[in-house]
Amino acid sequence: MHEVSRRKVLIAGSAIGAAGALGGVAPAVARPAWTWAAKSSLAGSGRGIDPQWVWDEEVDALMAAVIDRGDVPLVNEHLRTWSRNDQPVPSGLPSDVRAWMERARQLPAWADQAKLRAAARFNESRGILLNLCNGPGGGMLSTAIPREARAVYYSKGGADMEDRVAKTSILGFSVGDLNAYEPDGDCIVQAVKTRMVHASVRHLLPQSPHWAGTSGGQKIPISIADVLVTWHSLPTWTMQKLLEWRVRLTTEESEGYLHSWQVTAHMLGVPDEYIPASWEAANAQSTQLFDPVLGPTPEGVILTDILLGQLAEQTSPFSVSRPLVDALARFLVGDKIADWDGIDREPVWEAAIRTVWPAFIALREGAIKLPLVPRLAWTIDEIARAYLMFYLTKGKGTVISIPDRNRTFPSA
Repeated sequence: MHEVSRRKVLIAGSAIGAAGALGGVAPAVARPAWTWAAKSSLAGSGRGIDPQWVWDEEVDALMAAVIDRGDVPLVNEHLRTWSRNDQPVPSGLPSDVRAWMERARQLPAWADQAKLRAAARFNESRGILLNLCNGPGGGMLSTAIPREARAVYYSKGGADMEDRVAKTSILGFSVGDLNAYEPDGDCIVQAVKTRMVHASVRHLLPQSPHWAGTSGGQKIPISIADVLVTWHSLPTWTMQKLLEWRVRLTTEESEGYLHSWQVTAHMLGVPDEYIPASWEAANAQSTQLFDPVLGPTPEGVILTDILLGQLAEQTSPFSVSRPLVDALARFLVGDKIADWDGIDREPVWEAAIRTVWPAFIALREGAIKLPLVPRLAWTIDEIARAYLMFYLTKGKGTVISIPDRNRTFPSA
């Protein structure tokens, strides 16, 4: 298991002038006034309330009650047996949990099966690129989202990042499955479980003095704005990268991919008035909601080091070094975010990746034949494959479960 270096801890502290110490009070994020028009949403209208002040009230109250009455082991026992979209909600669950899950598992009336099938075909043809963006790329973005980095670090899952990343990957890979929202798929199941975890963390984290001391004034974590920020770090950012790399996309593929993530946002409890109706609307919302909140944190630097260390370890059969993994991560997210995340600079590898990237894209798009592909293009492909296969394997070996406490730290 990868261990965090002392040097990374010091880099983490210096990134925000904290002299390497975790737990300093973080300044509140300067968020612009909420001006995104609800007419750009799937609902076509809305209340105009800033999603920073909106949470998932019904399930929040439910999971607080589950935790307070000691039902977490019982709920987890039965959730473990629930794995397919067409499977009944386990009868052994408490009645209030079962009733809420029956409502929460229903797809929205606007879900379009033809578009979801188009998304499946797109995921099949561009799976490596999508998982490269949503995996290493999305991982590096998530650690540069201060609220998300701190929520992860101080929650129970932060103590075992390999398991935590595997659990996070379960939902992401479910969205990309060919049968994601089909009866034999599991995206509905994983979204409902994730929604329950979010509600549990909202109840637990405010009780953590470690989190409270770094929350920047936020009293309740994982607002709907925070869920949307994470959402934009996945489909919105990924689509921007695909267009930047000149990946060929049909209208059917583009719309299908967006629709699969629109459905997922709904299943995660995001009200329809906040779900972008188009890529144009998504980009506009991302500019207001996602871009301004990115920044450095000590926790983010440490989590990044763990994630990249895991990736380098898991790709070792392909002789992929940590410097190459760092260079690829820096290439994906850019220098500003990489510096915030404390990712080392690797000038030689960075230059090589920039040079070979067009060949890598051409390889994935089928524009060039194998004998002409530079070896580094294959190496990048193997990194993506190794990441995909490792976390898919981990995902099959672990399940999303409800936390019953926060992360604990040794006494000073």
